[in-house]
Amino acid sequence: MLYKEYLAQHPAGYSRSRFNNTIHIYLRLSRPVMHIEHKAGDKIYIDFAGSKLSVDPQEGTARDVEVFVAILGCSQLTYVEAVESQRKEDLIKACENALHYFGGIPQAIVPDNLRSAVTKGSKYEAVLNDEFACFAEHYGVTVVPARVYKPRDKSLVEGAVKLIYRSIYSRLEGRKFNDLSALNTAILVGLEIHNNKPFSGRSYSRREQFEEIEREMLGPLNPLPYQVHKQTMVTVNKTGYVRLGEDIHHYSVPYTYIGKKVKLLYTSTLVKIYYQYTLIACHTRDRTKYQYTTDENHLALQHRFLGEWTPEKFIAQATAIHEDVALYISKVLEHKVYPEQAYKSCSGILSFARRVGPQRLTDACRWAEKLGQYNYPVIEEILHKRLDQLPIEQEEPTPAIPSHDNIRGKDYYQ
Repeated sequence: MLYKEYLAQHPAGYSRSRFNNTIHIYLRLSRPVMHIEHKAGDKIYIDFAGSKLSVDPQEGTARDVEVFVAILGCSQLTYVEAVESQRKEDLIKACENALHYFGGIPQAIVPDNLRSAVTKGSKYEAVLNDEFACFAEHYGVTVVPARVYKPRDKSLVEGAVKLIYRSIYSRLEGRKFNDLSALNTAILVGLEIHNNKPFSGRSYSRREQFEEIEREMLGPLNPLPYQVHKQTMVTVNKTGYVRLGEDIHHYSVPYTYIGKKVKLLYTSTLVKIYYQYTLIACHTRDRTKYQYTTDENHLALQHRFLGEWTPEKFIAQATAIHEDVALYISKVLEHKVYPEQAYKSCSGILSFARRVGPQRLTDACRWAEKLGQYNYPVIEEILHKRLDQLPIEQEEPTPAIPSHDNIRGKDYYQ
């Protein structure tokens, strides 16, 4: 269409091929490419090579393996490792090995939107895979995925891949390796030659440039190796806890997530809880069955005081009123299976000392003890009906409590 419009205005103009070539030159000159300066210690670029290598444990059972490549932006020191797959476990282990090979941590890791590292690519801010985000947090490094459809963001690592085809792959041609360990030993030999060979047209190598200007700019390594997480999806229950089924142990999350589906990522020592890729809670793993691990900051304000309640505190408060009240409170604590339920009952019972006076509460506890009923509702009913003011010594307690539809039997309160 553009060429037709051109010919309409210039019948004796360029041929179609020359016209197209002229347009191409114009577009190339009108879109200059910025030269990217790589600061020392700033970024590591990672990717998988397009061409795979292979291992052959037994004759005729060869299988392809992936080749991971990492390169430091400034010195261009390179790391190469063969791994079983591009799955997140293999990617993370290879990244960790690369960091240890370089001897330090850069400011950022730049993956090429690998599915094992990036859940959703974006021009502005990609969404990281939870596991890779945990790995980055463990080593204190930022992850900045290459922008989608921006090949210049990853040109350095792609250039490195082309170089290792010549410097490493060519050395492995015709050789057979029984396992990954043997293959990686051979790769390392070629890698050292590659890193110690002077740059084309220069007098220094990648290794020399790294030692001179980049090593000291890398941050310290975490001395603890990263542990890949197990994961499971659960729903936050009405009390604001999630259960790790493997241990039958409960962990708190902020109460605003009650009823939400969340993801548990856990290792042998740590439990992290995510909601839609956002970390909302982190706990030390506890394998004690049927127990609760609580962060008080997760509780609603009206529930935070529950963490301060203990059986000893309630018995001490009851003893200050009367020993019969203390005896009754101790039995309330014994009869309730769920601690929070028992604590709420005790708190309500003891509050009557303020509302009706210590003596009436003491008498009500004696009446409830005689009935063998240990909970807040029975104390409330006795006080409401003023049954505490009847003589406790009478032999037949049943007539003392008037027949009424609202009076429940003993079994109701168990």
